[in-house]
Amino acid sequence: MARIRQSDIDEVKARVNIADVVGERVALKSAGVGSMKGLCPFHDERSPSFHVRPQVGYYHCFGCGESGDVYSFLRAMDHVSFTEAVERMAARVGYTLHYEDGGPAPETTGRSRLYAANAAAAEYFRAQLMTPEADTGRRFLGDRGFDAGAAAHFGVGYAPKGWSHLMDHLLAQKFTRDELLQAGLVSQGQRGVYDRFRGRLVWPIRDVTGQVIGFGARKLYDDDQGPKYLNTPETPIYKKAQVLYGLDLAKRDISRSHRVVVVEGYTDVMACHLAGITTAIASCGTAFGSDHITVLRRVMGDDSSSGEVVFTFDPDAAGQKAALRAFADEKRFAAQTYVAVAPEGLDPCDLRLQRGDGAVRALMDNKAPMFEFVIDQRLKDFDLGSVEGRAGALRAAAPIVADIRDPALRPGYVRVLARRLGLDMPEVQSAVERAARGADRAEKRETAREADAAPVAVSVTMASLPNTRDVALERGAMMAFLQYGHRIEPELFLRALQTPFGHPALEAVRSTLASTDLSQPGWAVAAVEAVREPFRSLAAELLTSEFPARTEEGAVVAANDLSRRLLVRELERQKAELLREVQRVPADTDEGRRLGLRLRDLEADRQRLIAS
Repeated sequence: MARIRQSDIDEVKARVNIADVVGERVALKSAGVGSMKGLCPFHDERSPSFHVRPQVGYYHCFGCGESGDVYSFLRAMDHVSFTEAVERMAARVGYTLHYEDGGPAPETTGRSRLYAANAAAAEYFRAQLMTPEADTGRRFLGDRGFDAGAAAHFGVGYAPKGWSHLMDHLLAQKFTRDELLQAGLVSQGQRGVYDRFRGRLVWPIRDVTGQVIGFGARKLYDDDQGPKYLNTPETPIYKKAQVLYGLDLAKRDISRSHRVVVVEGYTDVMACHLAGITTAIASCGTAFGSDHITVLRRVMGDDSSSGEVVFTFDPDAAGQKAALRAFADEKRFAAQTYVAVAPEGLDPCDLRLQRGDGAVRALMDNKAPMFEFVIDQRLKDFDLGSVEGRAGALRAAAPIVADIRDPALRPGYVRVLARRLGLDMPEVQSAVERAARGADRAEKRETAREADAAPVAVSVTMASLPNTRDVALERGAMMAFLQYGHRIEPELFLRALQTPFGHPALEAVRSTLASTDLSQPGWAVAAVEAVREPFRSLAAELLTSEFPARTEEGAVVAANDLSRRLLVRELERQKAELLREVQRVPADTDEGRRLGLRLRDLEADRQRLIAS
């Protein structure tokens, strides 16, 4: 396969804002001058330790140590090859790539072909919705309050009846049967290969970046023997446990408001968005689970209790079961969780159809805390009119109250539970405290097991550096070199960069940077990636850490000042050595006069640096 020219690789990376690419998956907020941070997409965490520095096109997680540029981010997140990552970013910025053999761009393979096939299928389905055969599908949408504009906004389409209409269309566009099988668009049966979706209304399912990765299809005809809803099977690009329908449309408002509404179906998402609840999403063909929470927390920027997650459930047995499943994962959110149950068991789609947009908005306003909902669910199985029933109910509900993270909320729920059970406060408080102690012991045992199993970290990090004045100066200077070397006075920068450091880890980073070609674009990233282990993580932290300044210009002034202070320290060290030599050499000898002149020059240089 032809190789992309290195100059093009560098040019595309320079044109892409890495914060925009990362920001499609992670809610980023300012972390000081030139730096942004959010919840790490590579590991689960409660508070943000993932830093992005757009100016140098680099990211680093202070928690798990993952770091890299925009290409490594795409490769890790989307499992694409390096070539595919470059091609995707080139398409994003409208840059034409050149290949080393001088020929045209090679046809991409693998995951890129799957994305392309799904995109082509989505276009085909949308076009089919306008055909006479799709009248049943259009009436289905109309009966639920969705007009042509709503269908277009959500990309709803129609899969025609027949054996291979979609397959024939895509084969004519040069896709292969193997690619269509791998994309989940066709199926293999005893009678050969055939369209997976036939005679159904089709919703495109997109990833968080807006690329179509699969479909959900609703049965329309009585002679269709398949399930009511049929989804794309698991493919290299479609993992149902990690996909949320509507997230591509909702992510911006979710990130801004730190609020998300979890509904149960495609039409519920449509109804909520059209009613003004633009943070609504739904799982796709599977129960809402822990992987979905991980995705949502990153998009929300879920690092405090100020956010909100609202679940809508049907009041029937299946809906109650779904609510209890959601509660099992509730503590994974830092945000407060709520449950909204519509009157008369209506889902958001039916509620909008029967009572209007205002009723959907009111449903969200009348939400109840998840803890309160689950307490009521636990209590309903007990006879609260008997002593035995109240005792059993207390044992069942006390762990729920004990699990409340916010210490300001827990006493209120102790009172709620006491009122529900008709018991005295001290009795309920004692049961909750016992449950909390049991949970703490279990958590400590689990933490101990994880600690025993965890590998011993050997990488040097900023946190492991000693807290001394000299190390603080060297650490600050290295941050200045890597982050603002291009803004430091050129002669001053080169002199300071050649000054040896006392701490071995910081010296390893400095010496690597000093040997890097500073005339090449991306030299700071190149230097970090060239640092030998176990110091590479330290270098990445120095490149991405929050620089101690309030403004960009203030950072430039500080970077220059740190460089001067480093040189002044080095000159003072040299001066001290010379003074020791002077004491051993007579002043009236040639050697004595040479040392005297050297001392004079060092002091003059030091004074210039101090005064500048």
